[in-house]
Amino acid sequence: MEAYNFDSALLRLKEITESLEKGENDLEMSMKLYEEGVRLVSFCNRSLENAKQRIVELSQIAGGEADE
Repeated sequence: MEAYNFDSALLRLKEITESLEKGENDLEMSMKLYEEGVRLVSFCNRSLENAKQRIVELSQIAGGEADE
């Protein structure tokens, strides 16, 4: 898989979705696109979880400093 960042992964997912919705691909290509989409969804979910964890950690740091 290419190196994606969150925004480019979402853009590629949109492209894949549009292509699959058109129904113009043969079965083999549709399966390849679907598999790529599943990998991208997983990547995006991991990215969101990492961002959420960073926000929690930063909030804890900021909260701890405010208490001192």
